[in-house]
Amino acid sequence: MSWRKEERRAERGYHHGNLKEALLQAALDLIAQKGAAGFTFADAARMAGVSPAAPYRHFRDRDELLSRIAQRGVEPFEAQLAAAWDDGRPDTVTAFERVGKAYLAFARTEPAFYSAMFESGVAADSTAGLLAAGERAFGVIRAAAERLAALAPPNVPRPPALMMALHIWSMSHGVASLFARGDAARRKLPMSPEELLEAEVLIYLRGLGFTTDRRPASAAEPPPLPDDDKPAGPWGRPK
Repeated sequence: MSWRKEERRAERGYHHGNLKEALLQAALDLIAQKGAAGFTFADAARMAGVSPAAPYRHFRDRDELLSRIAQRGVEPFEAQLAAAWDDGRPDTVTAFERVGKAYLAFARTEPAFYSAMFESGVAADSTAGLLAAGERAFGVIRAAAERLAALAPPNVPRPPALMMALHIWSMSHGVASLFARGDAARRKLPMSPEELLEAEVLIYLRGLGFTTDRRPASAAEPPPLPDDDKPAGPWGRPK
């Protein structure tokens, strides 16, 4: 094929009704079919019906395309976690369980976005928008961990709230990635993913001495201890 024919094909691609959106949707469809690592920039162009050169008018490379998709996934992911948390109402443990279910539900209903967010190899700080959205999403889990930490009985050592948030995030991500996906990568499980995650988190919290029994919605939860009154433990003074 001559370069003139290729140029004409690129010009046709440039006049695509909405090339940028078409490429994003094409890449999302390819992720759903082949996984985040299973397609090339040229594959996305081909699915969008444009020349291999056309995507460079909107994206620097495949990584930038993936980062935009990841950002589009993180934004509703954060919104769903925040809605589930609902500022800890009616009580911390109930609200926290809803966050876990929302995490699993997103992996089940949006497996292509989930794969772009966590399996594409794109750096979390590749764009300012992706970094900000990711921090807001993790902020929901951290806020829940801080509330849970406030339920710890006095004089019981515990890790800092940030470490707790990372532990709980790791458990949620593991269950979601293995057992709660909505694609062919989901593995079989003799119980529901929600039951597995709930059991993991309860075992973890009880191992640290936390009170995880449900309380009536009207019952007041104890206020967090002042920093100076928090006991130091093997992880240092809780923060």
